[in-house]
Amino acid sequence: MYRKYIKRPMDFTLSLIALIVLSPILLILTVIGAIMMKGNPFFVQMRPGKDEKIFKLIKFRTMTCEKNKNGELLTDEKRLTRYGKFLRSTSLDELPELINILKGDMSIVGPRPQLIIDMVFMTESQRARHNVRPGLSGLAQISGRNNITWEKKFKYDLEYINNITFFGDIRIILLTFIQVFKRYGITEDGFATAADLGDYLLHKGEVDEQTYSEKQNEAKYLMKV
Repeated sequence: MYRKYIKRPMDFTLSLIALIVLSPILLILTVIGAIMMKGNPFFVQMRPGKDEKIFKLIKFRTMTCEKNKNGELLTDEKRLTRYGKFLRSTSLDELPELINILKGDMSIVGPRPQLIIDMVFMTESQRARHNVRPGLSGLAQISGRNNITWEKKFKYDLEYINNITFFGDIRIILLTFIQVFKRYGITEDGFATAADLGDYLLHKGEVDEQTYSEKQNEAKYLMKV
């Protein structure tokens, strides 16, 4: 009953209320972001949603668009600003995703929307996480966020989609606030950003160079469709 008839109307109502209440903060962060990032304060990226339908995820930008002399983007570590680190550590960069929830691209609670490049490396069973709308927070996020292995992330995601309940969602929302307050697990240990699934599997030797390259090309194709 909750999953089929209540969850989506509740997402819409709560995200609308949150957007109204937080509008002054959103406006302030938009202005500050435009100054700090010297341009567009928003970061828009294609992500797989429910049934693997691609949608545009909206976040506050945390990294600059600086490039080297060859026109290539600098590493994440060099482009991630002090202001961007603050946004990530407080999860304020995620606030624009309330718009995605309002539109129906996302839910308040669900598996986090991963990159398309991550999706193509998932197994068939792991891709079952896309049977529901991705969430602003989820079971994996309250269990370690980015500081747990990909295998554990998928385990938590599949555990969640097989047991979606009202009280379960309320628990995840409350524990998310605690995690944000503690600023725990924002990134993987030793990295400015979490490693892509493909890089993780390549490093572990679970995919070879040829498969890695083929999957990379598949992801590029999906991003153009």
